[in-house]
Amino acid sequence: MNPCELTMSITAIANALAKEMSDEQLELAAAAFSQLGDTLATIAASRSLCGPRQD
Repeated sequence: MNPCELTMSITAIANALAKEMSDEQLELAAAAFSQLGDTLATIAASRSLCGPRQD
């Protein structure tokens, strides 16, 4: 999937979700997905700096 297709897909998903949510539900979902993105970015940066986890 190229970057344009990815962003169009994400936009379509957001619109579909928002259509079915109240304003309060939408605010909570936005906050939760922002936290998820930030946490994934933190994990990626940690892996980049420290290397992959050794089990």
